[in-house]
Amino acid sequence: MDAYDAGSNARQGRGEQEGRSGAKRPDEPGEPKLPERPAGTDGGSPAETSVPAGAGAGAGAGAGAGAGAKTWTGVAAGIGAGPPPTSAGPGPAAAEPRTGVAALSACYQAGAVVALAVVAVAVCAHIGLVFLHVAPSNTLTKQHGAAVDEWIYPEFEQNWKLFAPNPLQQNISVQVRAEVTTADGAIRTTGWYDLSAEDGRSIEGNPLPSHTQQNELRRAWDFFVATHDSDERPVGLRGTLSETYLRRIAVLRLDRNEAAGPGGVVERVQYRSRTTSVEPPPWSGEKVSDRPVYRELPWWPVAGDADGGDADGGDAEDGTVKEGDSA
Repeated sequence: MDAYDAGSNARQGRGEQEGRSGAKRPDEPGEPKLPERPAGTDGGSPAETSVPAGAGAGAGAGAGAGAGAKTWTGVAAGIGAGPPPTSAGPGPAAAEPRTGVAALSACYQAGAVVALAVVAVAVCAHIGLVFLHVAPSNTLTKQHGAAVDEWIYPEFEQNWKLFAPNPLQQNISVQVRAEVTTADGAIRTTGWYDLSAEDGRSIEGNPLPSHTQQNELRRAWDFFVATHDSDERPVGLRGTLSETYLRRIAVLRLDRNEAAGPGGVVERVQYRSRTTSVEPPPWSGEKVSDRPVYRELPWWPVAGDADGGDADGGDAEDGTVKEGDSA
């Protein structure tokens, strides 16, 4: 096979490539043309440039690759079209919006600060007064005890003590009796009803005892003791209120026990407390008296409770002097 055959193969490959790719685009560069063979020659001529085998295929492949590169270059150029990006310099950061108190004006900020300061002072003062109320007796409570009590009672009353060195070591039993007018007009005095023992029997064995059974009588008696002096005279309005509270409890309990009997009416009631010391453990070596100590209160009329009657607790028959009377 001679050089013309190789050139013929190359030209055939070029024609096939042109047939596949179709008409040339005007902007595509033309392929180098081979010199035409002179007319009248049927063999190889040294004037013709021999094209090595595979040159046509290489040219066709090169053209196809060139066309593909051209196409992708145009797409890339289309994507990147537009003004070039500008590089932003390190300018100042955008200010964040203010929230909360910082968003208020200077006038309102000053008002908020003043309000917070007032609240803080009030809270600190309240905590300090409560501390003085529950703390042991000291110089401040002796000098300003009245002011502390005015702030604490009745809204912030505390039923506990701080640093109590001597916990309660006594059993206090509250008892009551009544003077009853019977149905035939006679007057009799009942025996003592142990109200504390009644509450104890109600609580014992009860997995869910009521708040009344546990605390009503105990708190009422503590309230009375704290608001009366050694002569059983009330100290202020709270003392009178404690008497009224105890009187109503007595009437309810006596009615529950049917102390007046059929047709009877309770005219007066009298309280007393029975205090006994808790026996110390054997290893302590402490000796205490086992004798009970009684504290009897004067008779309180029940019928005159609504009218004021002898609500201050005095009774001439018992030898006590009413508050405001002369001895």
